[in-house]
Amino acid sequence: MDEGFEGNRQELRRGTIVVACLRLLRTPGYGYGLLQELEFRGFTVDASTLYPLLRRLEKQGFLTSEWNTDETRPRKFYRTSPAGVRLAEALTQEWLALTDAIASLTNDSSTTSTDEER
Repeated sequence: MDEGFEGNRQELRRGTIVVACLRLLRTPGYGYGLLQELEFRGFTVDASTLYPLLRRLEKQGFLTSEWNTDETRPRKFYRTSPAGVRLAEALTQEWLALTDAIASLTNDSSTTSTDEER
């Protein structure tokens, strides 16, 4: 079960990382800082997953970026665009609806009997 569980768990979490990034980047941030913040909030993600995701979201218009060259090492800062804010809100509403649906299934399974039990 561990092998099957892990793959399915990763699949379930994949979409949540998008929402988390869009919400966290309402305040501009750079990749490494975002990785740390995601980890702190319980979203485990590898850098090899995060950076392509950030580039994809930027290409789709959900993030904007700019280089900060004020420090000794230039950093690319990302910010959620207005379209990204709308997407984050829509995905959050969808997530909440799915959470309610899963909860109703959980509640139903503990109170509903199957044909075999009858």
